[in-house]
Amino acid sequence: MASSRSLKVTLTYDGTDFCGWQLQPNGRSVQEVLENAWQSITSESIRITASGRTDAGVHALSQVVSLRTESRLDNPTLIKAWNANLPADVRILDAIDVSNDFHAIRDARRKHYRYLLQDSPLTNVFQRRYVWHLPKRLDCSAMCSAAAALVGEHDFAAFQSSGSPRKTTKRHVFWLKVKRTESTSLTGPLLSIDVEANGFLYNMVRNIVGTLVEVGRGRQSIDWPKSVLASRDRRQAGPTAPAIGLYLVNVAYDPK
Repeated sequence: MASSRSLKVTLTYDGTDFCGWQLQPNGRSVQEVLENAWQSITSESIRITASGRTDAGVHALSQVVSLRTESRLDNPTLIKAWNANLPADVRILDAIDVSNDFHAIRDARRKHYRYLLQDSPLTNVFQRRYVWHLPKRLDCSAMCSAAAALVGEHDFAAFQSSGSPRKTTKRHVFWLKVKRTESTSLTGPLLSIDVEANGFLYNMVRNIVGTLVEVGRGRQSIDWPKSVLASRDRRQAGPTAPAIGLYLVNVAYDPK
């Protein structure tokens, strides 16, 4: 029997037509198509672990997964064969050998998410699957100022949706930026909200976005997100932004 080895794999996917990362009995998941394609090329039935379970409709520019395999195929060959057996909305970017104790979830140190909004009267047809469209222009400067209160180590219970309880609701947000990109012929005007933290609670990014949008709309003051954070009460925060505009940009690990 061949000895097993561990791989750290980086991939990208368009989440539009997936029910999310995790295997579901009645839906098409990223995990399912990856594991099925792997079995087609290696005849192995394995379980693949992702750094985080993205929800239905959420995209990934750079998701990281870990797996154990007995395949002796070299990594460039595996990548090429895997991609040839995957649907067009998933692609393997990289695969490297790692120590057998590497774990995509446990060893992740930082995650970077980006949320994209389009605040203009007309929906851009080329962006309709990838941004949250709002018909009126948001106050980007106010959103920027409001976001500052959420940077640092805090209890983010007010920004956690029910359904995935954690041992602690404390997280460290390293940075949170709101930036406007003016209109181009392909995208129209875009607002990006980027956040990096040592971890995220369930729907935390989407709830932060929904809260900042209320400030951008002028419905709440710049100081409101700070009071929401202090309340530790989800009912005090803004609505959950739709999944369509959320992207997992990067997952960072220790250099070793």
